[in-house]
Amino acid sequence: MEMKGEQLVPASQQETWNALNDPQMLKACVPGCESITPAGDNAYEVLMVARVGPVSAKFKGKLTLSDITPPQSYSISFEGQGGAAGFAKGGAQVRLSAEGENTKLSYDVKANVGGKLAQIGSRLVDAAARKVADDFFKNFNGKMAALNESRNA
Repeated sequence: MEMKGEQLVPASQQETWNALNDPQMLKACVPGCESITPAGDNAYEVLMVARVGPVSAKFKGKLTLSDITPPQSYSISFEGQGGAAGFAKGGAQVRLSAEGENTKLSYDVKANVGGKLAQIGSRLVDAAARKVADDFFKNFNGKMAALNESRNA
């Protein structure tokens, strides 16, 4: 599965960078995320519930950041095990650039799934991944706009 996109975040590049590196902010924005716990330098243990078509599973995984260039970009690699549902692994490139008082966030994601998830079919997996991404950005942009409003009040 591959997914690319861009978002206009209603915050400065530095504020966006800080939020993307805040485990509590990410936990609040990632649909189904139950915990994000630091596990060493630029590494996190993640626990989340994901639903893809008829398959729902609790995934436990590891997320690692690399090629970190604050406040412009980083790479994310992830691996998750969902028991009988299967596994997911992949990576993403995230880039930030100033766009006036806002920030343009660009991302490229590549992921593979196995087990029952792979048997469901790529269209359902792709649709579920897009929904998670859309929900994340809706939540993230809403929280960033609220932060800016409270700061400017």
